[in-house]
Formats: sequence, C-alpha cells, structure tokens
Amino acid sequence: MTRVLGLITARGGSKGVPRKNLCPVGGRPLIDWTIDAALTAGRLDRVVVSTDDPEIAQAARNAGAQTPFLRPAELARDETPHIDVVVHALDWLSERGDEYAYVVLLQPTSPLRTAEDIDEAVDLAVRRDADAVVSVVETHDHPYLTRRMDEDGTLADFVHCDIAYPRRQDLPPAYALNGAVFVNRRETLMGSRSFCPPGALAYVMPPERSLQIDTPWDLRLVGLVLDDRRCPADAPD
Repeated sequence: MTRVLGLITARGGSKGVPRKNLCPVGGRPLIDWTIDAALTAGRLDRVVVSTDDPEIAQAARNAGAQTPFLRPAELARDETPHIDVVVHALDWLSERGDEYAYVVLLQPTSPLRTAEDIDEAVDLAVRRDADAVVSVVETHDHPYLTRRMDEDGTLADFVHCDIAYPRRQDLPPAYALNGAVFVNRRETLMGSRSFCPPGALAYVMPPERSLQIDTPWDLRLVGLVLDDRRCPADAPD
C-alpha cells in the first residue's frame, strides 16, 4: 500500500502580509482552507502541519490537523529553503517509525485548491509511478509576450519569438507552477532536493483555483472568491 503524507507548511513570520496564515479570509483563518481540503482528500494517510508558531499550531489543531512538533526557529527564517522544512518533517516522522512513499506539500497561500485536486494529483503520481507531480495553470502572461527593460527604459524581447506580431491564440500553451500541490516520492525528493525534478508530471488546474496569496490585494481577491462560493448567484433569497 502506498502511504502518502499531507504536509502543510506555515511559519509565523511573513513580510508581505503579517501573520498571513492566521488572517481571516472567507470568515475563517487562512490556514483552515488548506487543512479542510487535506482532511477531505481520500488519498492522504496523515495530515501534519509544520510550524514554528504556537498560535498557528493551535489553530491547526482546532481545524483538525496534527502538529506533532514545533519547527526549530532556524527553519523559519525568510531565507530558509522550503526543502529543508520538508526534510525536517520527514526525518522527524521517520525517526519515530512513520514512513511514507510520497509527501504532498500543501501551502496555505493556495486556499482555493480542492480535495479533488489533491486526490487527482496523487492518483496521477501513483498511476504513472512518477517521482513528482506538480500543479500548474496556463499562464496569461505568455513568455513570448513579456519584455525586459534596459537601464535606459527601452524594451527588448525577454524570450525571442519568430512571429512578428504574435497573437495569443497563435502561441503554444505555456504553464506556470501555481504552488497549490506538490506530490513527491520521498526517496527522490531527499536525493534531488527539488520539488520539480526532471521528468515531473503536470497536474493542470484552472485559474479560478490557482490564486496565490502574496499581498493584501491577493488576500482580498481570495476572500471575494470564497464569499462567492458560499453565496452563489443563483441561490434562493
């Protein structure tokens, strides 16, 4: 049987949005939405929150997740690589005999991903015996349409395109990581230390479930989406 760990990483510090993981959005702390999706998913054998913050840990427990440890302060700095946080959690669990074939990294800053997204990404990894599956979204900002700006303000192609006047409909689809779901085989992750190693498979998500919270404006947008979900336009008065 393939055991799968759901790991939610939520540190206390945040510069863009202070105390971001506890910010109220859609009437609940931000982290609750990711915990709910993880607990509802059928393919996760255990859902653990890695945090350095006792208040976040308590909120996670209130929402039904497990917080078996507090992350060391040196793994909660602005410059801490995310991979170190995941390796710490896997090592901590492994030392206590709790082993997993795959780990699913779920970041609270992607609260619109669903339990179905998690399950389908895990199913894809297991079915294809993949080392990694990462969620992506077709990007609106196509690389052929982006420009770089020189020091004097002049524009130049960021990526060269042979089409003189490229139209979006003429361009090949381009996809960006949306940060919502990372499924990784444990052994490969520990060896490569990359969430998106060569050969990773894509799990495509729609834009409406791919919003990431990095700024107060993002937080407001996600709040509007969640409010709309709770009060659909065709609901009876």
